[in-house]
Amino acid sequence: MRIAVVGGGLLGALLAWRLATVPQGRARPRIDLWTGSPRRRDRDATSSSGGMFRAFETSPRDSALAALSLAELRSDAALRDWAAFREVGSVVVRPPGADADASLRAVEAVLPGQAELVDLAGISRMFPFHGLPRGSYAVVERRAGHVSPDRLRDEVLARLPVAAVNRLACDVARVDATPSVCPVGGTPIGYEVVVLATGPWTPALLARSGLDGTEYRTKQIEYTRFTGWPDGLGVFVDETSGLYGRPTGRGTGILGVPTERWDVRPSAAVADQDGVERLLDTVRTRLPGTGASLLQPAAVGTRCVAAVDCYHDTPGVTLRAIPSGEGLFTFTGGSGGAVKTALAATREATRLLLGEAPRPSPGRLPVPAPGSWRA
Repeated sequence: MRIAVVGGGLLGALLAWRLATVPQGRARPRIDLWTGSPRRRDRDATSSSGGMFRAFETSPRDSALAALSLAELRSDAALRDWAAFREVGSVVVRPPGADADASLRAVEAVLPGQAELVDLAGISRMFPFHGLPRGSYAVVERRAGHVSPDRLRDEVLARLPVAAVNRLACDVARVDATPSVCPVGGTPIGYEVVVLATGPWTPALLARSGLDGTEYRTKQIEYTRFTGWPDGLGVFVDETSGLYGRPTGRGTGILGVPTERWDVRPSAAVADQDGVERLLDTVRTRLPGTGASLLQPAAVGTRCVAAVDCYHDTPGVTLRAIPSGEGLFTFTGGSGGAVKTALAATREATRLLLGEAPRPSPGRLPVPAPGSWRA
């Protein structure tokens, strides 16, 4: 089987690595990995991601994938080193009435005892949050943390078997439903399977190819580097305000809030002063007092990071069949949180592509079974 993986981000690199290193005794495909021109690397979500890594997510499917990914990371010392994993703990603050039962069951099925529910009084004792709505609660994971997606991508790319993977550092003009890939200034190359792991470039590539991409949109993601990180706070998301962040070193960290800048070209992501002011207002509300009073962002453009990611109507990283193509798939739509699920999602995609499970029809999201990370 000849497979083209288009995209040199974390998902594309991991998928090519999975396909090229299937256990002996199975038929290994021939893989072309289209990484794009080097200039794309500085603008992709992998190079800009905060790399937060925990098991709990708001959807049960993503919780299963994240838990499976964390389980694989824990079981593999080399993988932890490649990813520069740092265990600092995680807390997700949830608004009053938000349901977590199904997601917690998905986590428990893979990592028993991983997640703990903490009420508002417990949050106040354990973490420096202020002004949380009455009835808020938190999902706490002590064995969680953060990784470097950029380092993990580099380590994986460096270990791709040369005999199995042909890396092509050129841009793709379009793909065809046959399926085939046409490089800029070149002629189409046919494959049995083409997978578009193209992140924020997906909508434009589908449009250039005359394929339906209406379910995919781009959105800007940004965060700011701070000094004066609050003591005792690891990776966190406060769903009541949108504030999120993680420590980056002794007394330093990154903090961000969601933007509403949709349909942004990957090359046009720019952090602005208004966004920083919104972030500062949220920080003053949620993290006042000791430590937080020292938070001083440097000038916009030197400490602010802006990137673009791909969002799908149904969030989650999975193979999605493109209706007008046979053997043509997208593999994106992580909606800003793909790193947590990337290991398990690429393992599941490999099984689907190699015929070990039914390939997805348009709109179907396969759910991995607990324990499948051991396969």
